[in-house]
Amino acid sequence: MNTQVTTKIKINKPANLVFEAFVSPSKIGNFWFSSSSERWEKGKRITLRYDEYNAEGVINVLEIEDNKRIVFSWGEEHGEETVVSIILKEDDTSTIIEVNESGLKEDDPEIVAKMVGQKEGWVYTLTCLKGYLENEVNNLRASLIH
Repeated sequence: MNTQVTTKIKINKPANLVFEAFVSPSKIGNFWFSSSSERWEKGKRITLRYDEYNAEGVINVLEIEDNKRIVFSWGEEHGEETVVSIILKEDDTSTIIEVNESGLKEDDPEIVAKMVGQKEGWVYTLTCLKGYLENEVNNLRASLIH
């Protein structure tokens, strides 16, 4: 069973703006987490905070290729570490962003629910990113009710 989750969206902005939205602590709060402890760079351990849920998580930045690729792992503190690859492909007027999350355990009895949850989360995150970058809407994140 392939447990990788893949999500893609087209954003009508150049790749450098999409890339900066993720790696810049001053920009990530406009579409995803409330804050990031520092700029994302290879080898760094970054703390991401959700003020609305009084929660935080840690990512390990594994790879960075400016304006093209971000790879990080997360979930190790819960014993469910996965690897996320964010790939940016720019054309003349837009960027296709593809997120792949792998490492979900096939033998987990909750695997289908977890895969659906991760897919929903990435669709929502990328939709918030699109709203922020294309229309300066920065109040969508953290609006979902659990």
